[in-house]
Amino acid sequence: MSAEHYVLAGLVIVLMVLAGRVIAPRLRLPDAIVLVPLGFAVSFVPGMESIHVDPDVVLLVFLPPLIYNAAFFSAPREMRAEARPIVALAVGMTLVTAFAVAAAAVYLLPDTAWPAAIALGAAVAPTDAVASSAVLKRVGAPKRVMTILEGESLINDGVALTLFSLAVTAMAVPLTPVDGVVELVKVVAGGLAYGFVVAVAVTWVRTRLHDDNTQLVVALLTPFIAYVPAELMGFSGVLAAVIAGFYLGTRGSGLLPPRVRVTGQTVWKGLVMLLESVLFVLLGLQLHEVLTDVAGLPFGQLAAAAVAVIVAAIGVRMLWEVVVSPVMRRLPGRLRLDSGPLAQRVVIGWSGMRGAISLAIALSLPLTLEGEEFGDRNLLIFMAASVVLATLIGQGMTLPLLLRRLGVRTDSRVLQEIASAETAMGRAAMDRLDELIADERVDADTARAHRQMHELLVTRAREVLADADTDPSTLDRAKETFVVRREVGAAQRLALTRLYRKGEIGHDVYQNLQRELDLKEPPLP
Repeated sequence: MSAEHYVLAGLVIVLMVLAGRVIAPRLRLPDAIVLVPLGFAVSFVPGMESIHVDPDVVLLVFLPPLIYNAAFFSAPREMRAEARPIVALAVGMTLVTAFAVAAAAVYLLPDTAWPAAIALGAAVAPTDAVASSAVLKRVGAPKRVMTILEGESLINDGVALTLFSLAVTAMAVPLTPVDGVVELVKVVAGGLAYGFVVAVAVTWVRTRLHDDNTQLVVALLTPFIAYVPAELMGFSGVLAAVIAGFYLGTRGSGLLPPRVRVTGQTVWKGLVMLLESVLFVLLGLQLHEVLTDVAGLPFGQLAAAAVAVIVAAIGVRMLWEVVVSPVMRRLPGRLRLDSGPLAQRVVIGWSGMRGAISLAIALSLPLTLEGEEFGDRNLLIFMAASVVLATLIGQGMTLPLLLRRLGVRTDSRVLQEIASAETAMGRAAMDRLDELIADERVDADTARAHRQMHELLVTRAREVLADADTDPSTLDRAKETFVVRREVGAAQRLALTRLYRKGEIGHDVYQNLQRELDLKEPPLP
């Protein structure tokens, strides 16, 4: 294929991503449910059927930023408070799921070897917190549920990919249990150590950079600096990227000025959205070849295997939450964990949707083994795709109904935290205004105008703190306050844009004031 062909194919894929992002909200469907069929339809366009996804491209281009982003924006203190249920899910349940899926595949597809089946299990074992969080945030769920799901997703990616790499190695070179343990220790310890070194080094570099654009470039390169060399050294690039993202996300907030943080978050959100969407379109493209390849298998056997793998992936998680978690509450000492109310456990169990990470792992299966074509690759991709689509459709579309039926709703804790922060920041602002007046750096009239604004915010925040637990309507009123602030900001932007278009203000003034409005934009609770 020529370079022009690749560029054209890339343009078509991006157009499909944009089309899917427009169509999915209108149909009220998860993006993946629209993007995969679009990719499959494009595979029938002449020339597109020859597009193949190189496993190395998936591993080196897609995985590093996706994993680093999840780690960077994690909530360490909340996760530490829920560390035991998170670790139990991310390690115990992930491994059990991987081997349960592998057993189902081997039983119903006898020609599939155990290493290949374990690779499939490792691909579909990790959950996608992004998919479930999008639903849970829209419907409303307790903070504890969100924290556990996000913390689990952060750790189980590393667990699953480490198991996947061992399984792929075992496909080519048989591993004894001792060899497997030694390799595991090397991969894990090396990845953790290298990720920490990268995080410290990047922190040192960023403290000495003062150019905004250079800061953003370093931020975008960091996941690849952590991931790629670690893989080349035989370590876990996933763990290295997780450690680097976690360290910089928790200790690097003061490294960037506010305007760069706003820009950086926007860039990261757009990049992650693009990468995840492209993965689903690429899966659709690959399905043409995959379905052609698996068509030779008996339909009944293929359908039974797909159903068994889906049931294993979903069933193990539900059994873990409903049956295993309460048992672990009775374990001695530090092994004991608070499993939480049954309703929350059911929601956590049903929120185990699979997404972009599972697709990336499945698409990274090697094309050849020891110089020969890997015959089971398309079959394994088909099984992984079945799990991803089944969980996104079946669980994603029924999760809101489940939350309503179980009566699991958001609590007022987030609202109260926002109100407490607003109160503390308002008081600090008013104290500083008093100091500026005392130092004669501003006149009293100017200070009074700013003080009134902060007094109103503090008063409103105090009302929230006083009434959040007793008045159910407080949450609605507080959300209305945030809506008002956002709508006022939108009106200010519109007025600013009109002035610029009329030529009454210059471009520099327009950009600076617009950036100031962006920095003041409040998030909805």
